[in-house]
Amino acid sequence: MEEKSRFLVVVPARAGSKGVPGKNSKLLNGIPLINYTLNEAKKVFPLQDIFVSTDSEDIIDIAEKNNIKVPFKRPVALASDTASSYDVLIHAISSFEALTKEYDTIVLLQPTSPFRTADHIKEALSKYSKDLDMVVSVKITEANPYYILVEENENGFLKKSKEGNFSRRQDVPEVYELNGAIYVINIASLKKGDFSTFKKTKKVLMDQYSSLDIDTPLDWVLAEHLLKSQYFHNT
Repeated sequence: MEEKSRFLVVVPARAGSKGVPGKNSKLLNGIPLINYTLNEAKKVFPLQDIFVSTDSEDIIDIAEKNNIKVPFKRPVALASDTASSYDVLIHAISSFEALTKEYDTIVLLQPTSPFRTADHIKEALSKYSKDLDMVVSVKITEANPYYILVEENENGFLKKSKEGNFSRRQDVPEVYELNGAIYVINIASLKKGDFSTFKKTKKVLMDQYSSLDIDTPLDWVLAEHLLKSQYFHNT
């Protein structure tokens, strides 16, 4: 029987954001954006295994109001627009190892996915095993490369991004888009290289609504509308 995984939940929430300034602590329908993620994470994981990676005192205060302790702040160098998720996760792993807290799996939950639920997280965990590099959440892409995506060739003429003889959209193979909501990552794999090096990745499929990722002011307006609409009250 496989040994049970030890999950470290990382919620990355730096203070800065170009698209929607201060979005991680900004009130979405009256609630700090990050709270949507923390509320769902708390339904699945022990509080002591949830870590908010941030450089912001305001976000630390929000985390502590959720009974989540933040034992260390994210370094300034990892809170810039150019800092990668990989570097942030490696910092979290090494910092917890220094505190003699050992984990073998990271669950990355970005706070920009307010409609990702505890059930989505549980489904991702059910598909994870230690022989995988990662389980990642996806949605069916609307921009299918077999049908509507095109590139320029060397002569400046447009060609399909992915060749295939399909005359109807319904006939093209399903293609998935990472939605940024859930990453269940094998720490041993992560220590060898970033996500682009992974060879054994499986998906958990989410619908378009639950996959909404807030990156722009328009995304924010749409999220506000959805929260106030009957769609989410009826599901």
